[in-house]
Amino acid sequence: MTGPVVQGQIDADGCSINYFEWGKRGNPPLILLHGFLAHAGCWAAIAPSLAVGRHVVAYDLSGMGDSGRRETYTVEDRVAELMEVARQTGQFDHAVKPVIVAHSYGGSVTLSALEQHHDAFSGAIICDLMAMRPETLARHFKRNRRPGSQDPDRPNKVYPDYEAARGRYVLSPPQEAGVPYLVDYMAYHSLSQVAGGWRWKFDPEVFRRDPKMESSWQRTPERIIEAPGRKAVIYGEQSLLFNADSAAYLRELGGIDFPIISVPQAQHHLMLDQPVAMIAALRSVLESWTAADCRASSD
Repeated sequence: MTGPVVQGQIDADGCSINYFEWGKRGNPPLILLHGFLAHAGCWAAIAPSLAVGRHVVAYDLSGMGDSGRRETYTVEDRVAELMEVARQTGQFDHAVKPVIVAHSYGGSVTLSALEQHHDAFSGAIICDLMAMRPETLARHFKRNRRPGSQDPDRPNKVYPDYEAARGRYVLSPPQEAGVPYLVDYMAYHSLSQVAGGWRWKFDPEVFRRDPKMESSWQRTPERIIEAPGRKAVIYGEQSLLFNADSAAYLRELGGIDFPIISVPQAQHHLMLDQPVAMIAALRSVLESWTAADCRASSD
């Protein structure tokens, strides 16, 4: 048993960050990052199983979920926030360094963290971060709007009732979810009741692009390869953002020293599509790393 989930708040450079934790502090640490415009609730069906024998923390990135807002959302802000959450929740207090599990946009934040602080972590599992050959990426953006391309100066609309707001909630890229009630859960916790109705929680300012993060889009495959430290990639077999050709491209670029695992029947939002298979994939990587560490310590 892992015990009940605990919710808390920490301060990261003057911004309140909402987090959840499962398992016992003092167990090997694991920290979970969500995707763009999502929140830590995306891990609700996954985290308890990962917390068996581990201390798991998931948090809402600033400007999303129930975390506070900042004036800007830069790469430096995101990385500093991750480090502060890990520090204040005891993730750095264990003899074993924390592993990061990150979905989509959270994967980009994680790559930046590894580039700046790889010695602080024992590994990273990147889940369905968009990575394509340059020509495939160009074709993709001819057909699809860039992620996060909304107007940052447009305030969030207030809907007259929850049903009207819920009707506007869609996953990005658009897809049906394998477990519909998990999407209902995500939608409910993406909204807040305000005067006059219901409104999205996210800060529109998150759409204002950080030039450093913008310039890294084209190099995501190379960044995955070059990121220091131990890593793994997990993706949805039917994902529109990372597929078998993406995996082949990473191998061609030289990514031959880390696992790339496909979750059958899953699309981009793996934890909402195939949560049980997602748990199995994550645990297989985590347990293989634990076994490797035990062998190394006994040599």
